[in-house]
Amino acid sequence: SLVVLFGATAGAYGAKLGSDERELILLVWQVVDLPSKKVGTLHKSLVKADNLELSDQCREVSGLTPEGLGEAEPLDRVLQQFIQLVSSDLKVLGRSSYTLCSDGQLLIRQVLHPETSKKNFLLSDCFYSFYDLRKEFHTCYPSSAAVKDQTIKSMAEYLGLGTDETEEDFGVWQVKTMVAIIFSMLSENCNHIFTEPETVKYKYETGPCSKSETVDSETVIRARGLPWQSSDQDIARFFKGLNIAKGGVALCLNAQGRRNGEALVRFVNSEQRDLALERHKHHMGSRYIEVYKATGEEFLKIAGGTSNEVAQFLSKENQVIIRMRGLPFTATQEDVLGFLGPECPVTGGKEGLLFVKYPDGRPTGDAFVLFSCEEYAQNALKKHKEILGKRYIELFRSTAAEVQQVLNRYMSTPLIPTLPTPIIPVIPPPYTIATGSIRDCVRLRGLPYTAGIDDILEFMGDATADIKPHGVHMVLNQQGRPSGDAFIQMKSADKAFMVAQKCHKKMMKDRYVEVFQCSGEEMNFVLMGGTLNRSGLSPPPCKLPCLSPPAYAAFQTAAVIPAEAALYQPQALLPTARTPQASAAAPPTVTYYPAQAAQLYMNYTAYYPSPPVSPTTVGYIAAPPGAVAAAATATHTPILPQPGALVRMQGLPYNTGMKEILSFFQGYQYAPDDYNGLIQLSDQARSVLQAPKEWVCL
Repeated sequence: SLVVLFGATAGAYGAKLGSDERELILLVWQVVDLPSKKVGTLHKSLVKADNLELSDQCREVSGLTPEGLGEAEPLDRVLQQFIQLVSSDLKVLGRSSYTLCSDGQLLIRQVLHPETSKKNFLLSDCFYSFYDLRKEFHTCYPSSAAVKDQTIKSMAEYLGLGTDETEEDFGVWQVKTMVAIIFSMLSENCNHIFTEPETVKYKYETGPCSKSETVDSETVIRARGLPWQSSDQDIARFFKGLNIAKGGVALCLNAQGRRNGEALVRFVNSEQRDLALERHKHHMGSRYIEVYKATGEEFLKIAGGTSNEVAQFLSKENQVIIRMRGLPFTATQEDVLGFLGPECPVTGGKEGLLFVKYPDGRPTGDAFVLFSCEEYAQNALKKHKEILGKRYIELFRSTAAEVQQVLNRYMSTPLIPTLPTPIIPVIPPPYTIATGSIRDCVRLRGLPYTAGIDDILEFMGDATADIKPHGVHMVLNQQGRPSGDAFIQMKSADKAFMVAQKCHKKMMKDRYVEVFQCSGEEMNFVLMGGTLNRSGLSPPPCKLPCLSPPAYAAFQTAAVIPAEAALYQPQALLPTARTPQASAAAPPTVTYYPAQAAQLYMNYTAYYPSPPVSPTTVGYIAAPPGAVAAAATATHTPILPQPGALVRMQGLPYNTGMKEILSFFQGYQYAPDDYNGLIQLSDQARSVLQAPKEWVCL
């Protein structure tokens, strides 16, 4: 038997049913016995919502009023009556089992399941399986309209049935028409059989994900604005009614390994993903959650893993995962099991523990624990911030994807970060930042943070032809993010004046941009880290009196790396414990700088050349094969032979800039003569190192 079911909410109707989180206010149903083609009594029940305010569309379509709904029963009682009345109708027809049949997916997936989940009561098992009449109709009549375009009225018109909705009450006509459509499908011409119902998963299934898996981008969404303490089960509850793939919830972590309020969710198919997108700005508690499309690559980057140890740990399915943070570095498996106690036994004992370690085996203070049921996990969470040894331990719900992320992050962290090649950006010598008081530059202020070189060139319009080669400078803040400022060097002061007049307060994307004429001297102040505002010029950090000797001239020509210092051996900086024979056999690693004048700038900016080549990142010049060969045969004097000449700083605040680092080392700068013990330099090279000596932290 089928139970034909129709419903309406206090808000949107039709294709947008359930997209506005409005509550159910109407249920209409009728039992249909397929073998005998008999029907039971048609029932119509109003539902009292917590919010009786009705949308204009609801009032117009349904004809219902808040006064009428105020006398109705709440949803939980209406659903109890539904079960009782269906059972009695089935007895009359001599049947015992039934399956729901609704007009599309929305009533079951987007209304009933989300609303009952928020109101904390369980739905009967009959609501986890149903037939979608639109899909069944399209299967029976392939030449009809696409499933997403079907409506009760369009299906009735296709079959030539009566479509006068005014003859019956709202909801009654819909159910009677659906029953007539079903009988037409059961006729001898079609002889349709209902065999494969839609299913709703009872609960979310956890599980590992491998980076080798193929994830369809049409099945993934990104949820943003999640409470930081939310778990994968909380997210699955937010998407209640939709089928999430096994292990398909991946909570995203920030650079510090903490949750950033975002998650990637993978559904079983694109249809479920499209329904999930309709829950954009639905609420989880008091917070609204933003839902956007995402890609399979993004999901694998967060949830995918390659570690056999993690795969074995997560192979025990349907376990509750708890993350422990702040463990003493000396903590053992016995210590953790003793801390948790007998009231929350760990699945598999020691096998249910996974300690997070660095590549060299040092503990990080994190661990993951498996529990077989929710009760044990809740007992463990009660120990949040209890003491183990001399430290308090934090406990959080976790996910398989978080285990993968944390392990991937720590295991991919090098013990000592390797030096880039080379360690400073190299800018071709012909292009210098202008100085002087000639006002041949313009400053753009208030740029969108997403603006790039192409956006600026489009903004400049015809004036792009008057920009000097490599004359576009994007200003970044101390965190390396766009500051909203940019400087552009024009070919003349007249050109700069014309651009400032023409483009001032012109719109770029959704923001207006201020354009001011300025000089190369003023531009240098900002590019070197200073500020330029209505109060005048503020010097950059490297020009502050406490950091620079009085003899250091402002806006001097950029330093030049001499040919004598073009090649050096990084092994001298980071020596490794090797035998003399092994060291002699291994060719030296060479970092190469162009022998000609390469310019160095101490600033908080990234240098962006202008067209015809406009890279979005700072380029580096690799060492040519000839330089490597020459270095392999040459005898070099180590630059830093003394022990302790190089220091490594750990634990810096994430917003630390060059100014703070220089201030930290104030009073420890080398005097010019101190360089003689570091490297045999010519007079030219020594003069280069003497000028910016306050930059050196060696």
